Amino acid sequence: MVAVITGAGKGIGRAVALRLAQDGYKIAVCYKNSKSAAENTVSDIISKGGVSKAFSLDITNSQNVNSVISEIEKSFGEIDVLVNNAGIAEQSLFTDITDERWQKMIDTNLSGAFYCARAVLPFMIHRKKGKIINIASIWGETGGSCEVHYSAAKAGLIGMTKALAKEVGPSGITVNCVSPGVILTDMTSHFDAETMNGLKDETPLGRIGTPEDIAGAVSFLASADADFITGQDIAVNGGMNI
Repeated sequence: MVAVITGAGKGIGRAVALRLAQDGYKIAVCYKNSKSAAENTVSDIISKGGVSKAFSLDITNSQNVNSVISEIEKSFGEIDVLVNNAGIAEQSLFTDITDERWQKMIDTNLSGAFYCARAVLPFMIHRKKGKIINIASIWGETGGSCEVHYSAAKAGLIGMTKALAKEVGPSGITVNCVSPGVILTDMTSHFDAETMNGLKDETPLGRIGTPEDIAGAVSFLASADADFITGQDIAVNGGMNI
């Protein structure tokens, strides 16, 4: 079994890579800027008896995506699972979002997932099997103040998930997404203690989520236990905004 994970050097992507390796998958650790972090993820997987390799990937470049996906197929064999995790976040007043910042957000958080899914689908359709798992966000479900461009991109990703699931379901392929709540990653590292405590108080389970919480949901969706689940948005948010 082969799993491709974008943005797998750090945070949620790394946790997903380690968990799916534990589940028995060969892991293609894809990265853009975090080469050393990606190599560390690969080393950790190999040290535990797994199979993994790092691949440099620019998800905003469709030609590069097609090339790297073909390279992964040649290295590992047929791709069973794609996890579209790579993304960026930014807080900004709506009126301060420039054309360039808007486009970068859409290109990375939405178009990147589109390019990767489009690249793996011919292989999956040919075999009549495969799983695509997109990492969205609670703000894609509810909208986040001062994160309009991020919220819009993640909402688009949820919509793409639901529509694609209907289209490729007859080919035996499932498409789902996981929408994290507040998770301890680089994206939340700039929040001060007061803000984090406030977010914790807003969460019914009384804590901030971890990358491993998200990895558990991805592991389930990638497993045979989720073979009859498609087009779903799984909220992993500790009960926030229920």
